[in-house]
Amino acid sequence: MMLRHFFLYCLIALFVTPAWAEKADKDKPIEIEADTVTVNDAKKISVYTGNVIVTQGTLLIKADKLVVREDESGFQHSSSYGNPTTFKQKREGKDEYMEGSAQRIEYDGRMDKVQLYSKAWVKRANDIVHGDYIMYDANAEYSEVIGGGSKSATPATPTGRVKAIIQPKSKPAQDNQ
Repeated sequence: MMLRHFFLYCLIALFVTPAWAEKADKDKPIEIEADTVTVNDAKKISVYTGNVIVTQGTLLIKADKLVVREDESGFQHSSSYGNPTTFKQKREGKDEYMEGSAQRIEYDGRMDKVQLYSKAWVKRANDIVHGDYIMYDANAEYSEVIGGGSKSATPATPTGRVKAIIQPKSKPAQDNQ
């Protein structure tokens, strides 16, 4: 039981959340580059395609396609697609980055939930988790990683099972007086 709680804690620590991300990023402008963009103001949907690059402070997202929607309450929702789509962001107060990759990444601004689909991985410093599906719900402080069996095998996970590599934590230096 204790090992399970430790494992869940480590998985939670691997996910991008506003509490872990560089706080100043949210106040920075969002810059999106793409080959084309289609905007439907009536439906509040923008579709960016072709070598999409999104930057906001230390956040960097790369995708083949990005769909951004705004719901009736003004919350932003996005779906990025790629082979793969990737993200990288500096952690608040640390000289380290969170990064990850999947075939599709969904972000729900209302629920503050991130979902990575197909050949997914998330890395923080030297800790990494692989799965066919990775989800983090920041509001509930809940995470889930699911393997997809042999159909989702990758070189890092040849069996398609969930795989986590968690480095030992450094112990503080002891005073030898």
